[in-house]
Amino acid sequence: MTHILTGTPRQHSYSMPAEWAPHSATWMSWPFDDEMWHGHLAEVRREYAQFVKTIARFEPVHLLLRDKEARDTASAALQGTPGLTFHDIPLDDVWMRDNGPLFITRKGSDGGFPALSFVNWEFNSWGQKYEWDQDNKVPKAMAEWLNMPHFDQALVMEGGSLEINGLGACITTEQCLLSPYRNPKLDKKGIEAALEAYLGIDQVIWLKLGLEGDHTDGHVDTITRFARSHTVLSSICEDRSDVNYERMQENWDILQGVRLRDGKSLELVALPLPEKRLELADGKRLPPTYANFYFVNGAVLVPQYGDRQDSKALDILRKVFPDREVLGLPSRYIITGGGSFHCLTQQQPALV
Repeated sequence: MTHILTGTPRQHSYSMPAEWAPHSATWMSWPFDDEMWHGHLAEVRREYAQFVKTIARFEPVHLLLRDKEARDTASAALQGTPGLTFHDIPLDDVWMRDNGPLFITRKGSDGGFPALSFVNWEFNSWGQKYEWDQDNKVPKAMAEWLNMPHFDQALVMEGGSLEINGLGACITTEQCLLSPYRNPKLDKKGIEAALEAYLGIDQVIWLKLGLEGDHTDGHVDTITRFARSHTVLSSICEDRSDVNYERMQENWDILQGVRLRDGKSLELVALPLPEKRLELADGKRLPPTYANFYFVNGAVLVPQYGDRQDSKALDILRKVFPDREVLGLPSRYIITGGGSFHCLTQQQPALV
């Protein structure tokens, strides 16, 4: 049993670093269950394997495996991939951004409080939509393997609902964090207090709605992302007849009025949404987006959907990240599960 730390992370000078800070590793889970992927599991695994192999070019990868079938298929698909560690851990799903822990850091180690720790929040499958009992146990299993003392927090929180700049600012959406199926007893002030105490957040920027068809109830990582401490990439919809047009415009207008604690405004960069509407066989809309990119050490990995906007999004991101490789990778089948690269990953910070 790993040690549960007392008090709150803020009391011990912890905070959550920005995603672009150096990583020691990325944590992920191997896809399974063809029904979960609407009959596309083989294609999903091909895209996923390419994604894992690309991450492994830049940093180590820890891959959670649900069962023997997952271990066998992952071993075959990823044979020879350097820096890859397998972990046999029961799972309900694969979205490590949301069911995994959120890592936090502090300067130095003192009195049993290590320089690197994490917060184990509760996970309830985006408002009790699917099964979640096994996924909710993942942080405890990770703590055992890492031998990492950590903080437990009984509130429901998903990594994809929070976009953090590493200097105390966080962007989120009302649609998600005020959902009655997550923390119904908490209002904005209560949520802000929890984020301050457990992640070191002292400014929460509240957007309104996420993308139509997003089963997470509007996760911010599908629409708006910090690129640097004061630079924000935010999705826009170019089709005025699309319901996402007004949603994205309203969020853009909110961001234009933001001033961070240092008094500076945000530098906003428009990131187009894919042009083509993607749907499942039953007509349910999917939420493809380029904002669901993932930082690795030295690069940014961007989902591609076979859309006319794919190359335009890459061009924009290459201008925003001139000091990193910006690589487009296929996510046309991964998106059938409702998310993409950022949703599938959880970074473990490096101590520098």
